[in-house]
Amino acid sequence: MDSDWKVIETARVGDHGIFTVRRDRAVSPHTGYQKDYSILECSDWVNVVARTPEGLFVLVRQWRVGARRYTVEIPGGAVDRSDGGPEAAARRELREETGYTAERFLLLGTVEPNPAFQTNRCYTFLAENTLQTDELRLDPGEEIDVLLAGADEIDGMVERGEIGHALVIAGWFWYRRWLHRAREGGEEKPR
Repeated sequence: MDSDWKVIETARVGDHGIFTVRRDRAVSPHTGYQKDYSILECSDWVNVVARTPEGLFVLVRQWRVGARRYTVEIPGGAVDRSDGGPEAAARRELREETGYTAERFLLLGTVEPNPAFQTNRCYTFLAENTLQTDELRLDPGEEIDVLLAGADEIDGMVERGEIGHALVIAGWFWYRRWLHRAREGGEEKPR
C-alpha cells in the first residue's frame, strides 16, 4: 500500500485568519473509494526551549481561549511570512513573549501537529544562554507571565498535567532526547 491517494478536486471554503479551510476530494488508488476531506492550511509553528546560563528554563503562562484557562508553555508561535523561516520566527517569538534573547539556536526536531487534517509542521529550537535583554512585545489580546523553572520542575508539571499542551510536551521531549544524546557523546554537547 505505497501508492498515494489522488486528489481530484480541491477548493478553498473559508479563511479564518490564522488558518484557511480547504476541501479536497480524494480517491483511494486501491479501492476507488472517494471522499471529501476538510483540511486546515496553517502556518508552520515554532517552540523554543530557552535555557538560561543558570540552567533554568523560560516558560510562559497565558490565557488560551480554546481551553478557557491559563496554560503553562514554552515560548512559541506561528512562523510569519516576514520571518524568513522557522529559526527567525523562534528568535522573534522568544523576544516578543519573554524579552529574552539568545545568540545560539539549535533545531532539536519537528513534528506534524495533526497530519490527519492540518498541513503544517512545528519546529522546536533550543535557545542556549538566554538572557532577558528586552521588554515584552505582546500582540493585542496576549497577556503573558514569564516564569523560570528547573528541568525537574518541568518534568513534574508534565507528569501532573500542569503542562498539557501536546506541542509543548513534544518540544520538551526533543530537548530531553537531545540532552541524553549529548551526555552520551552522540550529539553536540550543551554549552
